[in-house]
Amino acid sequence: MTGPSTSMPVAGLVPAPRRESVPADLLVRNAKVFTGDPARPEARAVALRDGRVAALGDDHDLAHLVGPGTKVVDALGRRVVPGLNDSHLHVIRGGLNYVLELRWDGVRSLRHALAMLRDQAGRTPKGQWIRVVGGWTAEQFAERRMPTVAELNAAAPDTPVFVLHLYQSALMNRAAVKAAGFTRDTPDPRGGQIVRGRDGEPNGVLLAAPGALILYSTLAKAPALDEADKRTSTRHFLRELNRFGLTSAVDAAGGFQNFPDNYATVADLARSGELSLRIAYHLFPQTAGQELADLKRWTEMVKPGDGDEWLRLNGAGENLTWAAADFENFSEPRPELDGYEPEFEQAVRLLLENGWGFRLHATYDETIRRDLAVFEKLAAEGLFPGGNRWLFDHAETVSADSLDRIAALGGALSVQNRMSFQGTAFRDRYGAEAAAHAPPVRAMLDRGLTVAAGTDATRVSSYNPWVALHWLVTGRTVGGTALSPAGNLIDRETALDLYTRGGALLTGEQDVKGSLREGWYGDLAILSDDFLTVPEDVIPDIESVLTVVGGRIVYASAEYEGLDEAVPPISPEWSPVAHFGGYQSGQGGARQASLVAEAVAESEQHRRWRVGRGAVPDTRPSFVDPCFEH
Repeated sequence: MTGPSTSMPVAGLVPAPRRESVPADLLVRNAKVFTGDPARPEARAVALRDGRVAALGDDHDLAHLVGPGTKVVDALGRRVVPGLNDSHLHVIRGGLNYVLELRWDGVRSLRHALAMLRDQAGRTPKGQWIRVVGGWTAEQFAERRMPTVAELNAAAPDTPVFVLHLYQSALMNRAAVKAAGFTRDTPDPRGGQIVRGRDGEPNGVLLAAPGALILYSTLAKAPALDEADKRTSTRHFLRELNRFGLTSAVDAAGGFQNFPDNYATVADLARSGELSLRIAYHLFPQTAGQELADLKRWTEMVKPGDGDEWLRLNGAGENLTWAAADFENFSEPRPELDGYEPEFEQAVRLLLENGWGFRLHATYDETIRRDLAVFEKLAAEGLFPGGNRWLFDHAETVSADSLDRIAALGGALSVQNRMSFQGTAFRDRYGAEAAAHAPPVRAMLDRGLTVAAGTDATRVSSYNPWVALHWLVTGRTVGGTALSPAGNLIDRETALDLYTRGGALLTGEQDVKGSLREGWYGDLAILSDDFLTVPEDVIPDIESVLTVVGGRIVYASAEYEGLDEAVPPISPEWSPVAHFGGYQSGQGGARQASLVAEAVAESEQHRRWRVGRGAVPDTRPSFVDPCFEH
């Protein structure tokens, strides 16, 4: 007789399925995993192998994947999310300049900001500038005001200082005015103004009126890094983005970003396997009058999709022709654009006929309607929808009718939290009702449109994605001003979807990233606080304590410090980033808290002095935080 068959079921039991025996490279356990996958929204553990997700499940389900070489990370019950993807970030340009910039992102008082400036002036070598370039607004300061030129002169009497404020203006101390070569005889550029004193001499204020070219062209006069330091700067900027859980970004190109020259650094890092962020990039014609020639040349050189999972071309934009770009200085009236349609139509036709997608900077519905009329003309020839991905960026005042037309033409939208920083100026010009729906995110989603979220960092908004996520779910500016009603807000899971799957949809990678699923990219972040449950005012202070891209630990802090890949020391040694870091966390220690308290007290003292002189009514200012009353 032979023994019983091993295949026969016994008492209702069936053999356990064969388990995968190949160990994981990395296992994150004891976690609250938000997968972003509706079919399996939650898990307790995630295993990664060969840069991809190998398995999801409970800790005991995945225990068999731990081998001698497996790195096991205990999330300590923290929230794990798919890696964030900023769908509109000037990451390439930002990386080339990062270590040169003094970042006021997250600084809570002007007193603290000026102290940083004064400190940096003491170490900046002769011939170099101090640059404060974006990521801040006066609303974030306890004092609720910008610095003055006199304060810049006092903080740095001999070192050139350039402070960019949104798309609106820049402040320069005397040394910077001289270094930039501005004199009483320097003419105002088109769309900009060099403000002058009674004597006709430039007084250190530059205004975008409404174009920002005067701001950016002046900044371009400052010394640039050499090639080696550009490489180091880019690596540190990418590490700074990893700090907030970013694992991907769609680069929106921009002014003063020439192809292929200014793309050489990220291309070199990609070849050597040193990128810690996946980048899909766009190409942006730089010279007015030469746009069609540039686009034609590029369509003959490269095509969308060229590259790999770390660095790949996604299309053209965010400008195709300079004449078609509206400006977004909400302190100035909406610009009236000349008849740009003939050249713009040629550019769009050229791209579509060559299989190129594109993105378009369009702030106002007036511009969007004109662009759509061109697209509808080309749609009659069968070019829309034609299988090429295209989208509008920004779209603060897009109308319901325009949204319907975008949907009909197969378009998408990328929204950024520019209103976090410019919302008060927008409300003051266009009214509370317009500000309540700028942009109308809820209406976009209700139509089934593809919508992705981002920041438009680094020269206006901060690159911190949690500031943008806070705006999406609260409708509040960085200063706490409420702009959007509940009807235009979205819930936290939807906001996270816009920051993960949304960006993947814009680059055609929705089948490999944006969610944590078996076989998809091993991109994730363990968060310092649970985005899905923390109080709203905590959201901007969230950071990642461990960020993984392609199975590599690219950022680690808290209990995981030292687990991440090494980066070279910051160079040059006098870099502001080497001394202050990048984004100044709201949990940045006693020194910032002390300076904020002093700034509030000083502001209150000044208010009382003004009340005593009859300059203002005796009402308590709204910017005094109640925590300073006790």
